[in-house]
Parts: sequence; C-alpha cells; structure tokens
Amino acid sequence: MQNQPQHNIVCFGEILWDVLPEQELPGGAPMNVTYHLNKLGKKATLISSIGDDDRGTALIKVFNEKGIDTSYVQTDPEHRTSLVLATPNEAGDMKYNIVEDVAWDYINRLPIHDDLISNARYFVYGSLATRNKYSRETLFSLLETSTRKVFDINLRAPFINRDLLEYQLNRTQVLKMNEDELDLVAGWYSSLSAIEDKINLLQQKFGIETVIVTRGARGALVNYQQQFYAHDGFRVTVADTIGSGDSFLAAFLTSFLNGNPLPDVLNFACTVGAFVATKEGGCPDYELADIKTFLT
Repeated sequence: MQNQPQHNIVCFGEILWDVLPEQELPGGAPMNVTYHLNKLGKKATLISSIGDDDRGTALIKVFNEKGIDTSYVQTDPEHRTSLVLATPNEAGDMKYNIVEDVAWDYINRLPIHDDLISNARYFVYGSLATRNKYSRETLFSLLETSTRKVFDINLRAPFINRDLLEYQLNRTQVLKMNEDELDLVAGWYSSLSAIEDKINLLQQKFGIETVIVTRGARGALVNYQQQFYAHDGFRVTVADTIGSGDSFLAAFLTSFLNGNPLPDVLNFACTVGAFVATKEGGCPDYELADIKTFLT
C-alpha cells in the first residue's frame, strides 16, 4: 500500500448493500461519492470496512470491476458487511433501515492514512460514521490531518447527535446538505425562515467557506465566499433518488477542481444529479459522454 498513487479526493465511511424490494445494489454515501468521482475523471478512494463474508467479497469485486480503488477498505473478521433496507415511497424517495453493528462501524486508524489524506485535495466525510465510537474516534483523528474537508452531513434518524455534528461542522471548509437537513440544523439556533438566512447563519457560526444545499427537483443553492449561486434543477423521470445527492457532490467537487466558474460548477452538479436520479441504485454504469448528451 505504500506505493499507491496519489488521490485527488479521499472519502470516509460506509460501504454497503442497499436491499431494495426487487434487488440488492452496492452503495453507501461515501462509496457512491467515490464511485462518481472516478467516473467523472478524478482519482478517489474510500476508507471503510467490510465483513469477512460473501457480501463483502462481492462488494470488492463489483467496485474493482468498475475500476475503483478499494485498497483502503479493511476486512473485519468479527462484524458483517453492512446492509441497508431501502423502500421507496410514491415520489420515489427512499426510506432506510440502516442495520447497526456492522463492519464500517469499526474502521481502524492506520499510519498510511496520514499521507493518503494530507496529499489529497479533499477529505469527504459524513455524520453516519460517527454513530459508533470506534469509527468515530478514527474519523475525528483523521479530521486533524491537514487538508480541505468536505462534510456531506447525510443525516439519518435515529443517528443524529447535535454535539457530534457541531464538532464536525467546526472542522469543515465545505458543507453539503439537503433542505430538510438545513431546516433541522439551523433550527437549533434560530427561527429564521429564509433559506439564504439559514445558510448565512451556519456559515458564520461555524466559519464555513462553502455551503451547498440541494433542493431535490428544485435544484440547488450554494454560498461560496459570501456569494449566492442558484440553479433551478431539471425535470426528469425519477427511477429512485439513491445516490443522486452523492453524484451531485462528486460532480460539484470535480468541476470545482477543474477550475470552472461557480455557475458552471453548479450546472454540472445538477445535471449529474438529475441523470443519476433517472437510474436505479447509487452507482449506475455510465460514461462521461452520457452526461454531456443527457440534456441535449
């Protein structure tokens, strides 16, 4: 592992199987982000853990076949590979039962992580990986490594802890959340009603450079260095929403690292998010050319 190539972006957290009514699909928000970053041309990898079981072996096989680096995915002999029981509602939005005490709850801190993260442009993490003290301690240790941090808040009840969230918010430069998450977190500190005011509140309270708020079919709103950028989104036929927000974030970071202006960054992110919403699962097969022709 010492000779691994440098990665643009390192993600941390859950890797799992989404168990849908008719099939099982690989996923987990950090894994989805890693997958889409690679599909969009960035070298990204994931720090996570699978069980020493058939489902874990199958996950690694799937992602290796897709050309995704899984060198930093640990194998846990004592805890099983993660499952999430996902069921769609009438609008296609998913509700999740996230099984506890699984391999990614026990991610170990390794010496190789220091160089891996400090040499990356971004370190992407979420709140779900803090539900267990083992992975939480690993994550909090890694947050002290010097690089730009992206907090994909990804709130999932009942695993919502204000103190832990504030710890992570205080250490990020980029915050990505959906509108419901913005309402919840901003509501802890005020009764503001305007979305721009809620964003400004969090930005100022925690010293966050960039706040990204996805709004489903209504697009997204971004405040970057105290300036707002909005996109109205695209109307598409939704297959399911698994991975749509994750692909949005991957596209946003990809386009931003490519040096594009913020309006173009946001347009690209909304395009990719809409495209993935028309597909099943968080990691559908596609090529960059499919994105370019999607809305033409």
